[in-house]
Amino acid sequence: MIGFGLRLAVAGGREALTRLVIIAAAVAVGAGLLLATLAGVNAVNAQLTRYASLYPHASTGGNADPLWWSTREDYFHGKQIIRIDVAATGPNAPTPIGIPTTPGPGEYYASPSLQKLLAANPADQLGDRYPGHDLGTIGPAALASPDALLVIVGGTTDEIAKLPRAKQLTSVGDNTPGLPETTVDLIMGVIAGGLLFPVLIFIGTATRLNAARREQRFAAMRLVGATPKQISMVAAVEAAAAAVAGTALGFILFFAFRGSLAQIPFTGMRFFTSDMSLGVLDVLLVALGVPAGAAVAAQISLRRVRISPLGVTRRVTPRPPRAYRVIPLVLGVAVLAFAIGHRPETSDGQTAVFLPGLLLIMAGLVLAGPWLTMVGARVMARRASRPATLIAARRLADNPKAGFRAISGIMLALFVTSVAVGVITTIVANRGPAPIGSTGAGTMSTVFTENPPSVPDTVLTDLRAIPGVRSATVVRENPVRGSDGWVVACTDLPAAYGRCADGATVAEVPMSLMPFEQPASSTRVWPAASVTVGDLQRLPVASIVVGTDASVAALERARTVLEVAYPTEFWVAPNVPGDFESDFANTLRGWKQLANVIIIASLALAGCSLAVTVVGGLTERRRPFSLLRLSGASLHVLRRVVALESAVPMLAVAVVAIGMGLLAAQLFLKAQMGYTLTAPGVGFYAIVVIGLAACLGIIASTLPLLERITGPETARSE
Repeated sequence: MIGFGLRLAVAGGREALTRLVIIAAAVAVGAGLLLATLAGVNAVNAQLTRYASLYPHASTGGNADPLWWSTREDYFHGKQIIRIDVAATGPNAPTPIGIPTTPGPGEYYASPSLQKLLAANPADQLGDRYPGHDLGTIGPAALASPDALLVIVGGTTDEIAKLPRAKQLTSVGDNTPGLPETTVDLIMGVIAGGLLFPVLIFIGTATRLNAARREQRFAAMRLVGATPKQISMVAAVEAAAAAVAGTALGFILFFAFRGSLAQIPFTGMRFFTSDMSLGVLDVLLVALGVPAGAAVAAQISLRRVRISPLGVTRRVTPRPPRAYRVIPLVLGVAVLAFAIGHRPETSDGQTAVFLPGLLLIMAGLVLAGPWLTMVGARVMARRASRPATLIAARRLADNPKAGFRAISGIMLALFVTSVAVGVITTIVANRGPAPIGSTGAGTMSTVFTENPPSVPDTVLTDLRAIPGVRSATVVRENPVRGSDGWVVACTDLPAAYGRCADGATVAEVPMSLMPFEQPASSTRVWPAASVTVGDLQRLPVASIVVGTDASVAALERARTVLEVAYPTEFWVAPNVPGDFESDFANTLRGWKQLANVIIIASLALAGCSLAVTVVGGLTERRRPFSLLRLSGASLHVLRRVVALESAVPMLAVAVVAIGMGLLAAQLFLKAQMGYTLTAPGVGFYAIVVIGLAACLGIIASTLPLLERITGPETARSE
């Protein structure tokens, strides 16, 4: 029967061959996306592992000489630079990954991207921070991304031992901090919910293409003596043959576009092409799972034939879906609502609550879709005033599962779009970096690891001599903690940051002269401190605040002056609000990119599923449509029927999906961050309108097929 099934698949006429090609092409797209998804997860894992290796744990033991290691963070133009200072205590000390030898005092290695920055910018803005001899380039084994800015600087053991968070290592590469499982879990959850569901729906839709015609053919085989087992075998072989060809093509597509996929900064940074790799289990999952799933879908579609040889012709109206299908949807909303006020403390606990809640809502939308379609169809039937509307409404009400199947991918795509855009828009509104050019963005402050007793006059003079620097202020520790833990002399307080209360000589201020997440203000009044001007000079220095015109040159020159003056005092380099939040901003951009990819891919898949379903429905119903034309129905009426059957439930479902997506986003934000949903911008509505318009265009593109398949010869020949 296997050989017979293969002959039917490839030699069953032009119709069978066309169906085979379409199914194979659809499976190829789905398999390629599945492979890209799995490779993307592996790439994220590899990237996070290499990033974590820059912050190793101290290690002891063995015969190796210890290597002093200190990781610090620097900034340039809002981008993070990771600086690693190392010093070997002996000839047997381990060598950092990615470089051939450990640099000595006055030597350093830089990543390719950092070397380009060093060559393209004046030394007083960047290069002076890393004086000495450039030994070469850091290799990819130590870089999280091709865009990573990393420098490994050599020094003496005494110098490195005094640096913040310095530690000794007797081995490198095997003491990387473990990755939090929740990171990968959340990535998997987002991808699985946002992309895999539409992919699976697309593959399932493709394998069901022209199911009614195949049912008739297999029913005829039953009448001439074929057993149900033989029919199942033939159907499975036919579906698996197309799926195997499509899966093989999917592997080809993946490797052809792997380099381009690696350039997408899902995490805020690009991947190395080699990171987009597949494990043995990944390959087996797709190579075996997709054909097996196609075979199962084919067998499920033949359940009527297995009843009896006449199971196809003895068709009755399917049982209408019941309201209990809404239960998973309600449960998903309840899970997210319960998390408000009951959010678990651990990351694993939060993942265990939020991820199932979102997946329940997605599954609930798919399960409740036929019931919602039936309810909408009955409402449309009661208000129908034209024949086309009545025919479309009656068919949807009689078989809402088939009607919803065409738009299920669109519902999931719009739900994912709404959740992603709602969450990201709200986070940006609450935690976005300071706007470029604002007063706060032009203020650079420092955080010393050990507060020095004083600031040399030469440092302040050099800072004030930089073009664009307007002030350089020393802020000191407050021995008597009041509203703020730092003090400044009123005579030193720049006017741009407010003024002292009347009669005060020393004011209590924040470390950066600005309240947290607030800009500088010349009208702000600072309270008096219980410290005299005479005592002020004996207090340790907490910060040096540099006010600038927010120009890049002024900020970077000021940062370089401070880092050169205090080479061992900073774990995090002097920063402005935008720099301090650059890590978050990069991550946010990565999630935006990931959301955009999921949105575009899921909408594209949904459109493909819609096209396949509409075309399949037309070919399966060409005899009823032909009979309608013979009875006097115009081609225009039939086109309206097809358009209404797809467009009306699609638009109705879109409203439900978007509403549920924004509701889920609100519940998640409230439970996890205490935020209230910020309304999405115009871009969100533009994506929705363009996506729906494209789907309507797909429906319209299938309508010319009606004229060719509903002629009188079709009614006579079937």
